[in-house]
Amino acid sequence: MIENQANKLESMMKNKTNTKYIAITSGKGGVGKSTISANLAYKLNKLGFKVGVFDADIGLANLDLIFGIKTDKNILHALKGEVSIDDVVYEIEPNLYLIPGDSGEEILKYAGENLNIMEDIIQESSILDTLDFLLIDTGAGIGPLNQSTLQACEHIIVVTMPDPSAITDAYATIKLNANTKKQIFMIINMCKSQKEALAVFDRMESITKKHIPNLTLKYLGGLENNHAVNKATRNRALIAKVEPYNSVSVGIGDIAALLAHEITNMEHNMLLESKGFKSFFRRMLGYL
Repeated sequence: MIENQANKLESMMKNKTNTKYIAITSGKGGVGKSTISANLAYKLNKLGFKVGVFDADIGLANLDLIFGIKTDKNILHALKGEVSIDDVVYEIEPNLYLIPGDSGEEILKYAGENLNIMEDIIQESSILDTLDFLLIDTGAGIGPLNQSTLQACEHIIVVTMPDPSAITDAYATIKLNANTKKQIFMIINMCKSQKEALAVFDRMESITKKHIPNLTLKYLGGLENNHAVNKATRNRALIAKVEPYNSVSVGIGDIAALLAHEITNMEHNMLLESKGFKSFFRRMLGYL
């Protein structure tokens, strides 16, 4: 079944040259956003897509640890001209790449002051503009960097959990992005059951319909609490890879297939301008 889904999705994507930029965000930290970003990228890759993950969680960039790879250079080194941009695009598996971010805010100051140099460097990449999907793992909250990243992306996934403060912060994120997005995806993580996940989403959808009628929330799925996820993270491994039949792994696989289907359907009949990584980075910094 997965193979049939992959063939169908690849057929839908055929001849499309535009990378799909998807921001994965949350209103509050600790909801499993980065773990979902890494495993979702892995599952999209297994569906046959060429996928990149950009770690834009400034101050807490940790996707290299989640993927279990060693990275001694990140995008700031490339922007400074110390290495080429492709030197900081790490291949995790065939057609699956990580672009590590910097854990300090120097990247914002440097990139903002050297926009033309930055664009020239990014233009040199032979990998970034060939991706089908680029997932951007943002920080939590509604700070200026996060907002600029969300506005620069065509699609947003908000991750939350069945916790009152997490739900409140997730709604704040949704409300803040309603002016630039017609649809926002949601994943409910760390729930006790699928019934609880659906209840959380239904509540969010009801509030959104009442107060933000121009915005559509799209439910991607719920992921139940599972100790195996924490164990895999501690061992610097992807749960989707080391335990492919775990309920969380299967759930993320279903989310990946639904996400790819939804996005390709949304864009199938749209006339899109070429939007490479350079264009995305310019938009992101332009919103700051």
